[in-house]
Amino acid sequence: MHQYIDGARRAATSGESFDVLDPSTDETLETLTLAGPADVDAAVASAKAAFGEWSRATPAERAAVLTRAAAVLDERAEELAQLESRQAGKPIRLAREFDVPGTVDNTAFFGAAARRLDGMASGEYSADHTSSIRREPLGVVGSIAPWNYPLQMAAWKVLPAVAAGNTIVLKPAEITPLTALVFAEAFTAAGAPPGVFNVVTGTGAVAGQHLVGHPDVVMTSFTGSTAVGRQVMATAALTGKRVHLELGGKAPFVVFDDADLEAAVHGAVAASLINTGQDCTAATRAIVHRSLYDAFVRGVADLMAAVRMGPTPDPATDLGPLSSRRHLEKVAGMVERARGYARVVTGGAAPTGDLARGCYYAPTLVADVPIGSELWTDEVFGPVLAVVPFDTDDEAIALANDTAYGLAASAWTRDTYRAGRAAREIAAGCVWVNDHIPIISEMPHGGYKHSGFGKDMSAYSFEEYTQVKHVMHDLTGQAHKPWHRTIFTLPG
Repeated sequence: MHQYIDGARRAATSGESFDVLDPSTDETLETLTLAGPADVDAAVASAKAAFGEWSRATPAERAAVLTRAAAVLDERAEELAQLESRQAGKPIRLAREFDVPGTVDNTAFFGAAARRLDGMASGEYSADHTSSIRREPLGVVGSIAPWNYPLQMAAWKVLPAVAAGNTIVLKPAEITPLTALVFAEAFTAAGAPPGVFNVVTGTGAVAGQHLVGHPDVVMTSFTGSTAVGRQVMATAALTGKRVHLELGGKAPFVVFDDADLEAAVHGAVAASLINTGQDCTAATRAIVHRSLYDAFVRGVADLMAAVRMGPTPDPATDLGPLSSRRHLEKVAGMVERARGYARVVTGGAAPTGDLARGCYYAPTLVADVPIGSELWTDEVFGPVLAVVPFDTDDEAIALANDTAYGLAASAWTRDTYRAGRAAREIAAGCVWVNDHIPIISEMPHGGYKHSGFGKDMSAYSFEEYTQVKHVMHDLTGQAHKPWHRTIFTLPG
């Protein structure tokens, strides 16, 4: 049974099923029943029924549920890590040390933040009235989470919405739904009323489309590709929904001539290969000063060659497989085409031997990539780093911004003025200085341009999941207000 509706697991009514595969072996982990429109309707009805009670709960009551949910998730951390590793092809070390602890921390953060959903305090902004601001939940939120970080990205969507008093119907990616179901169970175990957190496991074309278009869903939160994000916006517009989008990325990694070269080399390898490059914030375009270019290319190639691909359950494994055979073919095709216009320095092939059973692809460095080429402009979403040289700071900033995306970027320099300029002028939702990738619950995450809009994590995310109401109280006590006489001639 692979839907979670009204506080319990149940089978879908569609009669259709889907195999969840382990991309490290291509073996079936579990067969799911796929949600159809009727299942989405049931989940939305459950969430709508629960909204009244949950939205009226005090901040302290909602905070207590989230705090207990963090404890439940922590108790089930190893189970979650194993599921996440197997369904998403993550090295177990990444799931144990990054994905699951990050989700527990995020849940604990929103447990505290739920108690600080403040509006503006009362004040007299008119001589005859007192004004105050209420911050109110929206209603039923439909969230669609991606396959690259199934648990964490679900948490980023669910937690601020639920903390603010909304109820949720979450549709995880059909290929990675297992941890989302455990996540929902943790909320029920923590005391959330049935219907506050529902999960439907179906395809985007059927369950996702129906969820986005459902008239009782007041907001859609989506993480995924820019192309699908546009479709989500178009569907949501038909019913006037609020939309929150976290879409693609093509993050620049700018290395100035005064950078610590060793730190930049290590940072580039870690930032381009995290989660096998299947990360919207991953470093994909290294823009390196010409004086450091050759040494940077050699250093990155040497480190990439030392990265260990291996079975995902092995704690020594650095790099897991890509998410699917289809995605492997897409990444390999982009690199093969790049051989015609750039220099593949290392990698550029799938491994042989036992790992050939899975969807593995070697860490790949491509140098001398022409500006405007496919590898420069398009998301690869794999363990591939493109490198180009630059000569001036102006050129570096221009190259960093030469993308339709704007989710994340980094600048590597010892010069505080240069770092400040890069942070100001690079058009991205996050600019790291002398690092790339770290995120924390207290700080917002979200993009510019075609990378979407709205913020995940932090107190800023409450802006996405609440609406602001102005309440104005008359202070005069007069039947006929002074402004009446200004506009109308009235008797009395």
